[in-house]
Amino acid sequence: MARQARGSWRWWPLALLLWVLAASAGELTQADVVRRFPPPLQVGAKLGTNLNGTPAWPLTNELTPEAGPVGYVFESIDLAPIPGFEGTPFNLLIAVDNRGDFMAVEVLRQHEPVFLSGLGEAPLHAFVAQYVGKNIKQAITVSSAYGRSSDAGGNRVVLDGVAKATASIRVVNQTVLTSALAVARAHLGLAAPGRQSAVAEVRTDLREDKDFAALLRDGDLIRKRWSNREVEALFAGTEAAGLDESALAAPDDTFFELYVGYLNAPTLGRALLGERGYAELMRQLAPGQSAYWLAALGRQRLLGADFVRGTVPPRLTVSQDGAPVEARDADLELHPPAGAPSFDAMVVLKSPQLSGMDPGRAVNIALEVVREKGQIYPVLTRKSLDLDYTPPARYFTWPPEPLPEWLMAWKARWPELAIIVAALLTLSVVLARPRWVAMDERRMLAFRLGFLAFTLVFVGWYAQGQLSIVQLTGAVKTLVAGQGLGTFLYDPVSLLLIAFTAISFVLWGRGTFCGWLCPFGALQEFVAVIARRLGVKRRRLPPRLERLLERGRYVVLAGLLLAAAVAPGVAERMVEIEPFKTAITVGFDRSWPFVAWAVLLLALGGVYYKFFCRFVCPLGAAITLGGRLRRLDWQAIRPECGRPCQTCRARCEYDAIGRDGRIIYDRCFQCLDCVGVYHDARRCAPLVFHARTGREWRLHQAPAEQPADA
Repeated sequence: MARQARGSWRWWPLALLLWVLAASAGELTQADVVRRFPPPLQVGAKLGTNLNGTPAWPLTNELTPEAGPVGYVFESIDLAPIPGFEGTPFNLLIAVDNRGDFMAVEVLRQHEPVFLSGLGEAPLHAFVAQYVGKNIKQAITVSSAYGRSSDAGGNRVVLDGVAKATASIRVVNQTVLTSALAVARAHLGLAAPGRQSAVAEVRTDLREDKDFAALLRDGDLIRKRWSNREVEALFAGTEAAGLDESALAAPDDTFFELYVGYLNAPTLGRALLGERGYAELMRQLAPGQSAYWLAALGRQRLLGADFVRGTVPPRLTVSQDGAPVEARDADLELHPPAGAPSFDAMVVLKSPQLSGMDPGRAVNIALEVVREKGQIYPVLTRKSLDLDYTPPARYFTWPPEPLPEWLMAWKARWPELAIIVAALLTLSVVLARPRWVAMDERRMLAFRLGFLAFTLVFVGWYAQGQLSIVQLTGAVKTLVAGQGLGTFLYDPVSLLLIAFTAISFVLWGRGTFCGWLCPFGALQEFVAVIARRLGVKRRRLPPRLERLLERGRYVVLAGLLLAAAVAPGVAERMVEIEPFKTAITVGFDRSWPFVAWAVLLLALGGVYYKFFCRFVCPLGAAITLGGRLRRLDWQAIRPECGRPCQTCRARCEYDAIGRDGRIIYDRCFQCLDCVGVYHDARRCAPLVFHARTGREWRLHQAPAEQPADA
């Protein structure tokens, strides 16, 4: 039996891998796509066997079948499986036409908690509908929930976001753009996916007079020669080796010599085409189009006998970043420039509109060379002669680099971040030097309730900074799927609070977050205050039951993390044990079972102080474990504390002081009440005794790392 159990465990990595692959695969069939795109559109077989391996269904129009694909349909999960806020990628159905315009964007599958049962999916569907009619070449960004971007205008498109789901919506935007650009690169000849560099702009003010020799000398024009010997070496080891008798007879003679120049730059355009030819070319080119001058010598022909002016030369391929560009002949009347050789052929190739090519970066020019063996059923062997050409940088200027999407999220929310940073600094000062605030009971109560109100209203309901167990389960799912944790960058408020909480673990333990920075915890405290004002008597659970429930939090935490790794669907349901989304994220705007659960927990908190935090919260269990990194005992005790004085223990509503008077930091919420008692001669029993009797009490020697005023 033991051997069988060990054997079964050997298969769990394979099962986990299969689950990850299944979660990252497309789910639609061709029939599913056909139902979404009725006639006259026709859906072809799914592509994905080309060099780029980019899966997409081509769309053609039955009214103009000779025109070829009019667009492509694809699933984002196949191309951009970017983890969402919860850790699972979105799957979107996206359609773009052959101009790069979005035809449709549809949500197929998503696992974001805020859309599953919080706000519902309606706002998400409304958001993705905004892409229709926009173009891939436009700078598409998402507005902040707290105001539209000031960068809107020109080529920038700002989509309306979804309040309370800012991080998730930015992931959706990144998913749409990344997957659409991947298809554009493979099938439309548009910009390469994920390119962050700004596209170079031609300097029209730089006009130098240069002859042909100067263009070659200065590197404006590039030349490359292939000898017969070099071309023969390309065919070595193939059935076409040795078929070119002329090459074997004169191996050092020129097989092909190619010249390439970038014509948009006035210096090159005027020198290679003349003033009239350059002006004619500029009239043809739309903004963003690039034109290249090609000239050739040698035995190999640059343009085949079947070449038709104004079309794409069948033997030539122009590409950038591995993405082919449909470069067509500009159909200009060309003459060799003064001082140039007598070329066998010349052509001007221009990129299509919206090509996304960056003229300041290298382009690859490839000429196909075909050898044929046999007559009845000839065997064709194809090789290419490649030349990489980068125009000199002096002919360009570069706009500022665009900000990454996550940094734009931080920029858009800087007012909220600044306010929260100021609040965290204030809290840090109070926790580091608590004596002045804590000594006066009324002052302490005012500060605590005021800060908790800020946490609930501003951090929670407004800035959506409620940390959640979903962030832990999402991180587990993301790492198991082999993805990074970059999604956290899209939620700057939460990331700021996570960083501060991690630092507070070392300084003060778990109580800093749970006692001061958790919006739902703050809501529980206000419910408890109201309950006491209404005369509700506070009750305590039996000690044995308390210990059992406290340990139960760790069982829930372990179950959630395990489910996130091996059964994410189960984890999505289990995280609803946490009422944060209901009470904070969507402000109780959910279906009644979720609202009832949140209200029940708050009601229990009115009777049993901080019931959810102390006995249920899985995030609190994780934070308690993190709090064991604490290096400071920030509360001093006297020899009389717990022996026999029990004042602080009796007052502590968290049961975080043991009978010996020492702080139980795993339970402590750092409310500072015991700090106030320690320093208050009216509330501290040993100090009261000293004041009445005049007898001196020797204070317990505080640890060296204690705060000086503790």
